Amino acid sequence: MAPMQTPQQPQVIFEEADNYHQAYANSVQVRMTMWDLELVFGKIKQNAAADGAPTVVIENFGAVTLSPSQAKALSEVLVQHVRMYEENFGPIPLKQWTAKSTVTM
Repeated sequence: MAPMQTPQQPQVIFEEADNYHQAYANSVQVRMTMWDLELVFGKIKQNAAADGAPTVVIENFGAVTLSPSQAKALSEVLVQHVRMYEENFGPIPLKQWTAKSTVTM
């Protein structure tokens, strides 16, 4: 019997689609079902209401839906990159206030 050969790894080519766009988000909400997780991206706008009370408006502009396995892989990559960032540039402080996650079942 011939020895098993290791399959050759395919070359990966990254291309940007015609409708590709890049955006800044300072809000990410996570929604989930038993089949997938959705990341909803937005921008936080803080305004003063007419009565002077501060209000926060989150303007959502896009979402990405991931399978649970892709979401887990993304979380591991993010943890690795945040660690590398902090090793190079110092700790990232977390603010005291965070908006509650939106969970859809």
